[in-house]
Amino acid sequence: MGNIRLENVKKAFGDAIVIPDLDLEIENGEFVVFVGPSGCGKSTLLRLIAGLEDVTGGKIWINGRDATGEAPASRGLAMVFQTYALYPHMSVYKNIAFPLKMAGMDKKAIDDKVRGAAETLNLTDFLHRRPGQLSGGQRQRVAIGRAIVREPKAFLFDEPLSNLDAALRVAMRLEISELHHQLKTTMIYVTHDQVEAMTMADKIVVLRAGIIEQVGSPLDLYRSPRNRFVAGFIGSPKMNFVEGDKAAKRDAYAIGIRPEHMTLSTDDGQWPGTVRVSEHLGSDTFLHVDVEGAGMMTVRSDGDVPIDHGVRVFLTPDEAKLHRFDADGKAL
Repeated sequence: MGNIRLENVKKAFGDAIVIPDLDLEIENGEFVVFVGPSGCGKSTLLRLIAGLEDVTGGKIWINGRDATGEAPASRGLAMVFQTYALYPHMSVYKNIAFPLKMAGMDKKAIDDKVRGAAETLNLTDFLHRRPGQLSGGQRQRVAIGRAIVREPKAFLFDEPLSNLDAALRVAMRLEISELHHQLKTTMIYVTHDQVEAMTMADKIVVLRAGIIEQVGSPLDLYRSPRNRFVAGFIGSPKMNFVEGDKAAKRDAYAIGIRPEHMTLSTDDGQWPGTVRVSEHLGSDTFLHVDVEGAGMMTVRSDGDVPIDHGVRVFLTPDEAKLHRFDADGKAL
């Protein structure tokens, strides 16, 4: 079981309140992603759950037990850090086995668990190596293996892929998602990368300045953002926002339209403009268009669209996919 409930949790450093009163329920077996810009409190919130930071107020419940004052080792959680935190002088086998050895487990049980975790993570052929002889992705898998053998109630991941290059990030993203399906254990994952959040999560928690702006499935947040902040943070490339006359015609202070929800034409359309930058990515082309009366907007088009800098184009938004916001940024 890995049910975690935060009840009126608050964190302050002196007079600075980084997390006001916050409530959150994480169900057993869920893959929950905390996402938000730098400084929004997502890593602090993870550390509060882990017990690495003391709460200023409120309670943290783990499987119905008040764990607020418990030491990290007593909570039954396993944390995977951004920096791997492996022992360089130990082999992969010894690194994975270390927490079990410290717990006094017998050698046969340790061996079974280490080899089982290594097989799950495709590390069997590397058990004799030291961390310095591994790639970044392999070292991260060793860190995950060290967490797996503890059979925790939940895994806590603190931006585990940020030190990897782009290709390895994609590969490890897939591996962690597959691992979740295999283990069916609760996972809480912190990232500033909303693509990771959208592709991995069962449930996303969007944070800003320590406040939960919205909780929901990736598609819920994509289709029905509660406010302009969530609308602009979820989705890549980000949503276009327009104020002024174009918004007023739709009885809104601002309107939002995603790049993939506009059609592009060189002949006719609602919003004329001039292409300033054309990004050809193969399968897609992203055009950054200076739209008259609206400013710079991004539109997603076919990968082979023959349009480049300086071309006059027309954008037409899909009316059914427009998002309307009031002056406070709330969705209408």
